[in-house]
Amino acid sequence: MPTNNYPTTVYIGAQDMIRLVQRKGLSACIAGVAERIERDFLRWNDFDKSARLACHSQDGVIELMPIADTVEFAFKYVNGHPGNHRHGLPTVMAFGVLADVATGAPRLLSELTLTTAIRTAATSALVARKLARSDSRSMALIGNGAQSEFQALAFRDLVGIREVRLFDTDSAASAKLAANLVGQGLEVRICASTAEAVLGADIVTTVTADKTNATILTPEMMEPGMHINAVGGDCPGKTELHRGVLEMAAVFVEFEPQSRIEGDVQQMSADFAVTEFWQVLAGHRPGRTDAAQITVFDSVGFALEDYAALTFMRDTAAELGIGDIIELVPQAADPKNLFGLLCANPSQPLVAHARQEDLVA
Repeated sequence: MPTNNYPTTVYIGAQDMIRLVQRKGLSACIAGVAERIERDFLRWNDFDKSARLACHSQDGVIELMPIADTVEFAFKYVNGHPGNHRHGLPTVMAFGVLADVATGAPRLLSELTLTTAIRTAATSALVARKLARSDSRSMALIGNGAQSEFQALAFRDLVGIREVRLFDTDSAASAKLAANLVGQGLEVRICASTAEAVLGADIVTTVTADKTNATILTPEMMEPGMHINAVGGDCPGKTELHRGVLEMAAVFVEFEPQSRIEGDVQQMSADFAVTEFWQVLAGHRPGRTDAAQITVFDSVGFALEDYAALTFMRDTAAELGIGDIIELVPQAADPKNLFGLLCANPSQPLVAHARQEDLVA
């Protein structure tokens, strides 16, 4: 018979993640994920890194994002389908896995739709804390969809933003965001255009969904000292910034080989200068060099951020006793006799569907 050492997998479903965030607190989760991302970026050279694998269609993209150190392997499955709202589905849906490098045994299967919103906001705020002016208090938020609340709260907590100016081509999205930010300690103003929202802002966050080469921000909107947090341009053929904005700024990316394909810098020549953000954290390269400099974070989302988020959520779930133990890998007395499992009478799995809190107890 299998022993208790046989590989088991913790499953954190969508309802588990909702309970986890409610019990831990959204602000604590954002801060905790940001701390993990910073810690793991400082271990940059410990990881086997690659650009994500993408399958494109006329309606969107489906991607796999792998990464590993010497102990754990992680991957995220994620899509981006801007028209999904017409089907009652989120634009972005995701799940992720953590596995042992030594054996390949899957140890965690987790929802990552909510977690991706948290990790994206945590990454944005972590970068802004290093690149934006320290006196930044106002932010324009262009694109008011599913991730916008997370961005606003992350910048409130980690950067000190107190005013957010909203614009979306869908006025209902802005109304939704404004309603969700009531009582959150932010001054909220809905604007009639991108130009109105950006005027005088210290930080500009773009988080739009359309899969098109857009020019949401143009050079004439830029002001000395602005920090641009460009989140929405994240696949080939999808951009948010006019190339002139990039030409007038210091540009920072996550993983350069991936950003050259997917980020706003896809419109630039191969020798256009960018700085990987981990180098700023490690002190190898400067971040902002003066108060008047315009900085751009050309964010596409990188697997190392998902690894950091997965490990944070795994550890928090264990701390709170949240999640199920599932039999994702068949348990057999003789691992070489996989066929035998189909011939024998089915027996009750040792730990299938047990609650993680029961195992802790």
